[in-house]
Amino acid sequence: MKKPTVIAALGALAQDTRLDIFRLLVQKGPEGLPAGELGARLGQPSPTMSFHLNQLRFAGLVTSRRESRSIIYSANFKAMNELLSYLTENCCGGRADLCAPSSMPSTCKPQEAQTVTAKSNRRVSK
Repeated sequence: MKKPTVIAALGALAQDTRLDIFRLLVQKGPEGLPAGELGARLGQPSPTMSFHLNQLRFAGLVTSRRESRSIIYSANFKAMNELLSYLTENCCGGRADLCAPSSMPSTCKPQEAQTVTAKSNRRVSK
């Protein structure tokens, strides 16, 4: 990840509403949320949400897709992981495992996490 991209992403996240939007989208996972629901959950009017979502999209942190009449926004997990990797690549003299938060895996791959959860809930018959 190049420094200008990192600066754009960090700048986009350095605002209360945009940080709240991004965290909510990360929690929601790859399916994302419609813009209207994001606004309702965060108590923000549509024009304000549109502005902040465009800032996050410009920074590469969110993606959007049209479903019928709604625009669904999702966190860009690839960009999020690249940003985290950039910030921690030289952590602890190259030993990033020492710097990783204990509550978060080294990479966030929601689809794989869902697969593992689904597999772990299966009963094995003998």
